[in-house]
Amino acid sequence: MNRRELLKAAAALPLAPAAFPTLALAQGAAYPSRNITMIVPFPAGGQADLAARPVALAMEKILGKPVLVDNRAGGGGGSVGNAAAARAEPDGYTLLMTLSSLAVLPEADRLFDRPVAYEVSQFAPVARVLADPTILAVPASAPWKTLKDFVEDAKARPGQIPYGSSGPYGTLHIAMEMFAASAGIKLQHIPFRGAAPALTALLSDTVQALASAPGVLKQQVDDGKLRVLANWGAERIPSFPNLPTFKELGYKDVEFYIWAGLFAQSALPAPIMAQLRKAVAEAVKTPEVVKTFENAGSPVAYLDAPEFSKFVAEDSARLIAAVKKIGKVE
Repeated sequence: MNRRELLKAAAALPLAPAAFPTLALAQGAAYPSRNITMIVPFPAGGQADLAARPVALAMEKILGKPVLVDNRAGGGGGSVGNAAAARAEPDGYTLLMTLSSLAVLPEADRLFDRPVAYEVSQFAPVARVLADPTILAVPASAPWKTLKDFVEDAKARPGQIPYGSSGPYGTLHIAMEMFAASAGIKLQHIPFRGAAPALTALLSDTVQALASAPGVLKQQVDDGKLRVLANWGAERIPSFPNLPTFKELGYKDVEFYIWAGLFAQSALPAPIMAQLRKAVAEAVKTPEVVKTFENAGSPVAYLDAPEFSKFVAEDSARLIAAVKKIGKVE
């Protein structure tokens, strides 16, 4: 069963009773009293979208109001959608399901002396949902059978092997540039508006390599359309048990994870934040969400707000250091 079928099946599941009563607020309203929008700052089909749709469906059943996924791509790496969520009213009706590039993009703006679209301080982490090591994929028709083959060819043809990304300084771009810097190779960067268009380009041979989450690539690998060469994790992953890590292959400083997490605005009232945290905690335990994620090769990697806040701070510091090391790249 492919990802589209899994999501369609999840949408058809019977409605579950609300797990939490609505919350009476000081002004007399109840939360939630209307539809909630969950912004995904990328096109449909990528890691953030994979995380958002099953979780939104489960939260809708728990909270008793529609949770509508809004794919608001643009700006490279998710900056347009992230900025839109940052500017939204802190009332719990506009949430953001985004990736680790959240912290990288403001630093990239500063690196290029551009106006900063938003600051990470405008957000409050609600919960982490997924966290996968990125994996390197090439077309099945490509001549490279191993990572060594790829690196040797890249050294022989500097700047001539095109790779796709979700946008400049997005998660997929940083992962590839981290690898390229460690391997001493130069690749040609072709940015797209999200992981799904980049994957489409890989499948059509428009680009020859892509770093992406396992859940995004698994179906295409299983179907024999793509070949995977290495993974950026500290250890091998269950969905690709025969895939070596970059560290195993001698690249000791190449480690990168593509996580997806839910955020609200930093000024969100504490009672609403508490209800959202409870709703997500319940949502990721539902059999439907667990099954959907596992079938896509991306098992639930839940962290509640306190632990997720610490994780974001530590991961962001590492990624910002990587951006500064990489410097200005197009």
